[in-house]
Amino acid sequence: MHIIIGLGNIGPDYHGTRHNIGFALVNLLAQELGLDFEPGRGPWREAAGRFKGKPLVLLKPETFMNRSGSAVTKALVVHKTSLDKCLICYDDLNLPPGKIRFRDKGSAGGHNGIADIIARTGTQRFPRLRFGIGNTFARGRQADYVLSPFEPAEEPLIQESLEKAAEGVQCFVRQGMVQTMNQFNAS
Repeated sequence: MHIIIGLGNIGPDYHGTRHNIGFALVNLLAQELGLDFEPGRGPWREAAGRFKGKPLVLLKPETFMNRSGSAVTKALVVHKTSLDKCLICYDDLNLPPGKIRFRDKGSAGGHNGIADIIARTGTQRFPRLRFGIGNTFARGRQADYVLSPFEPAEEPLIQESLEKAAEGVQCFVRQGMVQTMNQFNAS
């Protein structure tokens, strides 16, 4: 079973913010696959179904971003799957808006949600999709920036990138991380 986890913060105050791009991606995937989110058996909402004959769970932690690790570790147990079948999708300040990067390992890169996942799992080796949100903020204003919506001029690029990311997630489920990195990191 594959689990696709979109990171974000719960509640209407965070809807549509840069930090919630992981939620936006799993919402798009759920819509494309005709799945609905329901309460999970842990601190998350999930949409379960099949993709190309394979069981698939889309998951949105309800732990807030900085405590994502507890939802990830519990979801692995509940769904009886391994970390290598779990794709973590999240925002990245180090990539320009709309740029996506699939990776099979890496540091937290300053992302507190990823740092918590690394701390809770004890490893940096897990599949991830980094989604660029840019870093055009004044010194000391990072929190305000990640909790702000994308600029109207960025919206078409972000939507296009979400669609490409959704294709990449489907490739990950069908063919694994190596093929996905080869195909989707080239551009």
